Amino acid sequence: MKIWQAFYHLISHCVLLLLPAVSLAQEVPDLPAGLQTQTFYSPAVDRQMKYDIVLPPDYETSDRRYPVLYLLHGYMQNYTVWGRNLGAAFYARDIGELIVVMPDGGNSWYVNYAQSDMDQTNNWEDHIIQDVIGHVDENFRTEARREGRAIGGLSMGGFGAMSLALRHPDMFVSVSSTSGALSYARDRAADIAAGAPPPARRSTEDSPELARADAFISRIIDIPGFSTQDERNPEGIDFTSVTQAESYDPFKIIYEVPKAELPHIYVDGGLQDGLLNSAREFIQVLLLNDVPFVYMQDHGRHNSEYWRRSVGHFMNLQNEIMQRALGRRP
Repeated sequence: MKIWQAFYHLISHCVLLLLPAVSLAQEVPDLPAGLQTQTFYSPAVDRQMKYDIVLPPDYETSDRRYPVLYLLHGYMQNYTVWGRNLGAAFYARDIGELIVVMPDGGNSWYVNYAQSDMDQTNNWEDHIIQDVIGHVDENFRTEARREGRAIGGLSMGGFGAMSLALRHPDMFVSVSSTSGALSYARDRAADIAAGAPPPARRSTEDSPELARADAFISRIIDIPGFSTQDERNPEGIDFTSVTQAESYDPFKIIYEVPKAELPHIYVDGGLQDGLLNSAREFIQVLLLNDVPFVYMQDHGRHNSEYWRRSVGHFMNLQNEIMQRALGRRP
């Protein structure tokens, strides 16, 4: 379990770095240009949820349909992080020919829980695949097909994006992982086989600084019953068997998808990031099996400084992949 102790330390550090440099008495910051927030009911988790969305500059004056990139946040983060803190809204408007959607998955790892407690419903894979995507396609002019849909994420979201794209290759033409915790399901399978308990959840009670961050960020999230970190921890168990864990493991399920049906894969990580080794291991799998991919490693840690640089790389790449798949490139 030492790897997860180190992981939660990294996550706690990056949450503090993302805390705006304002006092709790100040107002919530204004939204970046072009960004709006949508509220909707998600049957998969039986609650009102939100996502941020950035529309192209010409959306209101055109009648065209646009490809969509879905960006999944990391552990102890939320739907506001990508667009308001990490530059995704800027790059979306700069690219100008795609819709970017930033949903909320709590601290769920984007999996359908094997066991839910406290009368909760924790089908977080279905929340993204069915409810979020369904709501976006119903309410915006999207290219609602594989060629016009991509997914990416950071840290926990990197794992979630890779796992969901490989579990649903008919839905995504491109997948990206930046600083991804790609070995999460593999490590959970090993723990279950060894009889070890699930990893302990990080609580804001462990740190006054985290409690301060939580008090501010929960005001920005503003989802009733789902704003504080304690509320955002699903009640239950993600996996209760090795088989369940392996069904979400990118190192396993990559072999279950025919090569011709795989989405284009992008992976990156910082050289000073403790999760880089899992990215390198995954790339070795792709190399040995002649799977096309793009890989980047650069100086950086598991933090917002690195993600603000990486987002510009993979968003432009994924846009080009979708535009080409849609026949909009020479």
